[in-house]
Amino acid sequence: MMKSLLINLLVLVFALQLNGQNIIPKPDTSSLKNKYILAKNEFQIFEKQHGAYLKTDNVLLHYLTWGNRSGIPLVWIHGSLTNGYEFLPFADQLTAAGYFVIAIDYYGHGQTAIPPHEVSLYHVADDIKVLMDSLYIKKAFVGGFSRGGYISTAFYDAYPDKVYGLILEDGGSVAFNAYNHKLSPAEVEKKIQSIGLDALPITLFDTELEAYSSMYDISENGIQFELLSLINKTKEGKWSVGHDLMAFFNMRDVNQYQDLIYNTTRASLFGESMALIEPKIIFRNLCVPVLILDPISENDVFPFEKENEALQKQHPKLIKHVLYKNTDHNIHFSHPQKFISDLIEFLLHVKSHED
Repeated sequence: MMKSLLINLLVLVFALQLNGQNIIPKPDTSSLKNKYILAKNEFQIFEKQHGAYLKTDNVLLHYLTWGNRSGIPLVWIHGSLTNGYEFLPFADQLTAAGYFVIAIDYYGHGQTAIPPHEVSLYHVADDIKVLMDSLYIKKAFVGGFSRGGYISTAFYDAYPDKVYGLILEDGGSVAFNAYNHKLSPAEVEKKIQSIGLDALPITLFDTELEAYSSMYDISENGIQFELLSLINKTKEGKWSVGHDLMAFFNMRDVNQYQDLIYNTTRASLFGESMALIEPKIIFRNLCVPVLILDPISENDVFPFEKENEALQKQHPKLIKHVLYKNTDHNIHFSHPQKFISDLIEFLLHVKSHED
């Protein structure tokens, strides 16, 4: 379900067939109203059991927890356009293995707002540190998917003594623009144009039911209550899926994306921080184990196989580099069993050596 949830969201956000309309056309909600009511109830029950908030200097941070707080802590940081619920399919196996799992929603995702002041990936790292302190956690495994991997690297850079080990799923091990800077300006422009950023719709709805219905996957059935974690109400009273996120990433249009590649100080601080993180510097004196999960395909967002191999050779005793062949930028969605197996094997190996 979580895989199709992500795919549905991406299809929604990149629905270029809308021809530049500001508002997503109203979906047919009549057949889904009962499921929406059940989903709303299930979502509220789940949040009471697993959801919580923490006020930091930057934001009211929403996060999910699973397991006993006496377990080994693992903090998971989601990818762009998803939220902490992306880790739900793996929580039970990890808690059964003795881990206390924490999955945050960072800025603009899930139930955490975009702060009113400028923030960077390092501000998220600061918030995670505050969260760990509030839960009396001195040290944790920290990992993430895509942009969450870069936030994990930022956290290690800022607070290395609070990390048992890092899990980097297709993000955070190589500089964001490493591939873009290998392309000619014409190739970069062609790549950006192919994404169709100028035609991205604003995903606004009159009701929460309409937003829920727009993402509901009829092939999956069930109530799909996790979809509600993607929906927020705007100040204008509309219901939104990913409202303002592309601008926050500095990827709302072609000019913003080009600035992210060539003129990073013109970008939003959040986008700039993503573009400026340099793992080759951060990991120069690496002192914790790292698991790099690397998809290999023609369509990979971060085609960094060679760079990851070089990094692993630089730190052969600390870095484990796992390849997922014929896989796009969605390892834990496409290969959930292998993902959790590789993850638990890494976690157990690190803890056995520490003990």
